[in-house]
Amino acid sequence: MKQFKPHSYQEVTIKHIKDNPRCGIFLDMGMGKTVSTLTALNDLMYILDIIKPIVIAPKKVAESTWKDEIDKWAHLNGMTASVAVGTAKQRAKALEEEADIYFINRENTKWLCEYYSNKLPFDCVIIDELSSFKSPRSVRFKHLRKCIASCHRVIGLTGTPTPNGYPDLWAQIYLLDAGERLGKTLSEFRRRYLEPAIMKDHVVYTWRVRSAEAEKEIAEKISDICISMKAKDYLSMEEPTYINRYVELKTPLLKQYKEFEKENILDFLDSGVELTAFTSTALRNKLMQFANGAVYYEDEDIKRQVQDIHDEKIEALKEIIEEAKGQPVLVAYKYRSDISKIHEALKEYKPRLLETDKDIKEWNKGKIPVMLTHPKSAGHGLNLQDGGHILVWFGVPDGLEDYQQTNARLQRQGQKEPVLIYHLIVKGTEDEAPLKNIMRKDKTQEALLERIKYKIQEYM
Repeated sequence: MKQFKPHSYQEVTIKHIKDNPRCGIFLDMGMGKTVSTLTALNDLMYILDIIKPIVIAPKKVAESTWKDEIDKWAHLNGMTASVAVGTAKQRAKALEEEADIYFINRENTKWLCEYYSNKLPFDCVIIDELSSFKSPRSVRFKHLRKCIASCHRVIGLTGTPTPNGYPDLWAQIYLLDAGERLGKTLSEFRRRYLEPAIMKDHVVYTWRVRSAEAEKEIAEKISDICISMKAKDYLSMEEPTYINRYVELKTPLLKQYKEFEKENILDFLDSGVELTAFTSTALRNKLMQFANGAVYYEDEDIKRQVQDIHDEKIEALKEIIEEAKGQPVLVAYKYRSDISKIHEALKEYKPRLLETDKDIKEWNKGKIPVMLTHPKSAGHGLNLQDGGHILVWFGVPDGLEDYQQTNARLQRQGQKEPVLIYHLIVKGTEDEAPLKNIMRKDKTQEALLERIKYKIQEYM
């Protein structure tokens, strides 16, 4: 077991949690949110300020990450944990066990609330990746808001509080303060700070913050309970190197792509397949699949099939892996069809799909030359920095949170090599859009975190 010697920013985090019963910890990925929170909980349990805490987290994080941290540090020796995952019977059994701290995956938030008839027996709820509760319409938010008000302490952890802008904040902050700062209802929040961004026939599809003054007011409203810290300000880690590897489609392919973009119909004469996109959203999705090299379609039996189109991206990926000269490479895919293409093209490397704890352990031991992951499954809490320092985005996601969190699996404390992050992008196609959108969203989030950051000076 290791002796825990907290960094100054971790001391700030621990003190903030202990001083604020309901608080938000907006720390950059890799800054030790988990061990800092566990340390604060351990101190609070010692003085009986809390008796029974539960952590709601992404599934893989709930299963292993928190417990691994408990087992890692000497000062947490003796803290017992019960992990409530699996079948309903297994979850119920785990919740009835005697333990110091409980863990459950966020997909079972509704089940948890209903199991206790909306009266949680936990006096402290820790929401790991608070931003996964950002949608006020989500089932998990609607159920948790009913029963969390009675909890003495609520701690929200995330490195990405506003992946799509300020409208994401209301639901997250509501879980911390029951609407005290940003409004008791979503309508009130919108009326105060937002305006329609996309609207048609009096129906608002998306919202945006009204002004710079509104942004400033939101940050000031939540700054007493939320703190923000960036890794670059406190850790001596090299910034990742971002490399855009552009791919060009041959003229006939690009012509076919442009015709599909214009006409919404794509014919594959050799196979007799005709693909039609009936909405702009469906068209965009199919264009992105086209750029990656294969598109989905439904056959006469309404079964999903895959039409292979090209290997341009695959060839670019092979080049990067060859350039790595045997160093492990993590590949983030976007569509299921990407997996089969990558497995076939790279079979000499025996690529592995990240699915289990065994995959994580073997990756970190350097035993997996090429590992495939999807940002939805590896985007939060997993420590992959010991296994490699090269990440290739076979398809860049639309969401800032998915993008940043996946990058942070390698770019975190303990990484011994400069991290290389490649983006495979097909020129002249919709494939160029996601990265541009992510950069725009990142600027908005950075502005909020910067405004909240100065709260830290009170602790230093």
